[in-house]
Amino acid sequence: MEGFLAALGISFAVIFVAELGDKSQLMAMTFATRFKTIPVLIGITVATAVVHLVSVGIGYGLGATLPTGWISLIAGVAFLAFGAWTLRGDKLTDDEKSKAERSTGSAILAVGGAFFLAELGDKTMLATITLATQHGWFGVWVGSTVGMVAADALAILVGRYLGRHLPEKVIKYGAAALFAIFGIWLIAEGVIEVR
Repeated sequence: MEGFLAALGISFAVIFVAELGDKSQLMAMTFATRFKTIPVLIGITVATAVVHLVSVGIGYGLGATLPTGWISLIAGVAFLAFGAWTLRGDKLTDDEKSKAERSTGSAILAVGGAFFLAELGDKTMLATITLATQHGWFGVWVGSTVGMVAADALAILVGRYLGRHLPEKVIKYGAAALFAIFGIWLIAEGVIEVR
């Protein structure tokens, strides 16, 4: 149970921070202006659960086949890359924004499909894979899914009720710093194990 709680907590924190300012969070705000909040959150949750289940499957498989020292080194470098990616920022393309605004079918299907496609290869998917190489798959899956949904729910609330944006620079630099800290920590662990 202790391993599950550790995986859950770490995954929640990492994915919540990674999702802040991400393009799927911007999509959540856009969908929330068109549809009711609950169907938007259901669509986000279903898509996220599916994508992150695939992610932890990949990460768990890699973790079982590669030596842990090398996994730590690779994961550390990946987290440093995620930090740089976060500093670069994410923006919705005009096409993505217009698709979110035009969608007229079932809100749950529209949101779920858009989120599923947007998350494939996204930094939150890659971070979930990385986390699953080192922690229990179930805790990582639950934690990463809940972390992403919580960050998107926050975006919906902020976008809908406050009508203003979170300070992007603070979010961007804070998230990048957390990724850098995790990256350095994992690299240090990997160097100690490989030696």
